[in-house]
Amino acid sequence: MSAPAIKFDLTAPPVVKTIGQRSLIVGVVFGIIALVLAFTRPDEFYRGYLLGFMCWLGLALGSMAILMIRHLTGGGWGMVIRRILGAAMRTLPLLVVLFIPIVIAVLEHRIYPWLMPLDAIQDPHIREHLEKHGFIKDAYLNPSGFIIRAVLYFFIWNLSSFLLSHWSRQTDAAGAPDNTQKFKAVAGPGLILYGFTISFAAIDWVMSLDPSWISTIFGLIILIGEVLAAMCFAVVVERILFDYKPMSEMLKPDFVHDHGKWMLTFTMVWAYFSFSQWLIIWAGNLPNEISFYLKRIENGWGTIALTLALFGFCVPFAILLSRPFKRDIRKLVWLAIWIIVIRYLDLFWIIEPNFSKSLSITVADIVVPIAIGGFWLWFFFRNLAALPLLPAYDPSAIEVIEPPHHHGGT
Repeated sequence: MSAPAIKFDLTAPPVVKTIGQRSLIVGVVFGIIALVLAFTRPDEFYRGYLLGFMCWLGLALGSMAILMIRHLTGGGWGMVIRRILGAAMRTLPLLVVLFIPIVIAVLEHRIYPWLMPLDAIQDPHIREHLEKHGFIKDAYLNPSGFIIRAVLYFFIWNLSSFLLSHWSRQTDAAGAPDNTQKFKAVAGPGLILYGFTISFAAIDWVMSLDPSWISTIFGLIILIGEVLAAMCFAVVVERILFDYKPMSEMLKPDFVHDHGKWMLTFTMVWAYFSFSQWLIIWAGNLPNEISFYLKRIENGWGTIALTLALFGFCVPFAILLSRPFKRDIRKLVWLAIWIIVIRYLDLFWIIEPNFSKSLSITVADIVVPIAIGGFWLWFFFRNLAALPLLPAYDPSAIEVIEPPHHHGGT
């Protein structure tokens, strides 16, 4: 296939660097406050840090997953945001560095109860479980195993990111090779590996906060939350860029419509997984499983559970049924922002009840995620500015540069 004719400059607009610089300032300011909290309130700091890390890691991994889906299925909907997804995916090296405080928390025997002496564990269910199943603690839940598995997860994620990014850069120059089959060769196994690794990472980093509780669908709930947040983030970024060329020339209503349909799909799947987990556990009524929900519906936590059900599913689902709404980027972006907030609230509801019996929000729960986000966004916009907003010499770029009457749908 011949290279498409380039009719406009594909360089990212200057606003990208401006937002990146401002994000870095926010990261530094809130990072200083977070550092103070690390020394004065270490337990609250590490809890807030885990919450923030999981939020921003989700955007990177979710973007990589959507990018791999696009490589397998094709379509202009994915091509127009391909460099946005790629820039988010390439923040994974930064996230490796940002994982260090969690390693420190493990080495200092903080937040995770399986690291603590039995008499120091306040929750009787966890204490009884670890006392009865000590072999699990010795064989799997130990600092060295935790760190080795984390190294393996990040290696797989960064390797996938490197290969996809390397071949994508090749399509920025005239005479570029057609890497479509290479992308598919990585994307297929990559999606499977992503499903397995994020499931095990969710068990290690989040579920093990309460080792007495198990759920075979928990990893999928984390996974679908990540891809939902990533698609919403892509919508927010494309809305920022829509006021400037080249995005104003590339982003068509059909593409926005497809992004809205992906948001609707991921919202429904998240609700389905979450409801399935609740229904099975609630119906089973086993003490070692039902305690997870009892903690999260009593002492004020039920307010957040109700908020997630109503404003995390019911309201977005009803709004996204509207075709005109999904085709208007100026309207869709506000719902995308709201869903990203809901993703934070969902992770907060999953993580924080392990530490606080009654509903409470600490300063670290707000400050630390913002600090991490400031640095993450700076690195993201730096990545976004480094490459053209469209891989112009990729054979599929013609779907965006010279779109047909009907674009590839979801």
